[in-house]
Amino acid sequence: MDRQPERRVPLHFDDASKAGATHVNLSAVRSDGPFLWVAGDETATVERLTARTVDGSVTGYGEQVSVALADLVGLPGPPHEEADVEGLARNGNWLWAIGSHSLKRKRIRPADGDAKARKRLGKVVREANRYVLVRLPVDPSTGLPARRVEVDGEVLTAAVLGAHDDDLTVHLRDDDLVGPFLSIPSKDNGLDVEGVAVHHSPGGTRLYVGLRGPVLRGWAVVLEVRPVTHRKDPHRLMLGEFEDGSTYRTHLLDLRGLGVRDLCPDGDDLLVLTGPSMGLSGPVRVHRWAGACTVETADVVRADELPVVLDLPHGQGEDHPEGLALLPGGRELLVVLDSPAPARHTADGGMLVDVWRLPS
Repeated sequence: MDRQPERRVPLHFDDASKAGATHVNLSAVRSDGPFLWVAGDETATVERLTARTVDGSVTGYGEQVSVALADLVGLPGPPHEEADVEGLARNGNWLWAIGSHSLKRKRIRPADGDAKARKRLGKVVREANRYVLVRLPVDPSTGLPARRVEVDGEVLTAAVLGAHDDDLTVHLRDDDLVGPFLSIPSKDNGLDVEGVAVHHSPGGTRLYVGLRGPVLRGWAVVLEVRPVTHRKDPHRLMLGEFEDGSTYRTHLLDLRGLGVRDLCPDGDDLLVLTGPSMGLSGPVRVHRWAGACTVETADVVRADELPVVLDLPHGQGEDHPEGLALLPGGRELLVVLDSPAPARHTADGGMLVDVWRLPS
């Protein structure tokens, strides 16, 4: 049976973003009241779009504002080198963005001869800006991130983890599960961050990092960290310690062999978008991890604890679901797609994304 979304709505981008192909490389999304935050995986920016509504229902997004990460935090690489932003989160006064933290293997191009194809496939590159976690304060007067802003008498500063040889992989080098995959490119089942969610609790900020890879004998990995402002520099982040002295927790999820493509908070639950860890088009599902944001220890979550709430359609080589966002009201789920099919391009320059009714 062909599954269809409740409706499709267009996202409208400016000419610069379309020239940079952001609109066809969407990798992250988060709803924020009347705004929608999105990111493409080939830039070092995040984009804010404003909702267009009819009778209280969202009919599309436009009025794009582009925010360059390098204008707000120090990046480890050149300012315009891609950060491969794969996850966005919005909580309290903060907007969070995370890069893929992945190595990249060169692609074989159609015109490459055999020798050139082998040479390209053997080349693995590390792009420094991919290895960042960024926390940006949102100015309540503009709704946009700022380098520094005062809110209710408190000074909030933009800060980054990963710009000083201190990225997340430093903490994972000796990990018995994830550590061996740090030297493997993302599309070879190596480390590949593809989702982030933030939940604030009395114990502080909980940040959940979903991994597309590695998938370990069918088990997916979600890392939990507690980033805090660095003791010596308000524009840097560091990882706070858990009660046992560790700087992260590892949650293992039986997602039936799939990896994490995005995480989306729904109260104390997390909605988990899943897909293949390597270069395949599907299957693609949304699972519910009930009570994820209240778990106090590293968790092993069985398949029967991760019910499927949506089984999403996907194309072959196109229309890859990449990000989830709960729309205002909490019963509709917006899904953005990478490599959109030609039919998603509208006559007025928009890009159609899917809106699904979230089952009760």
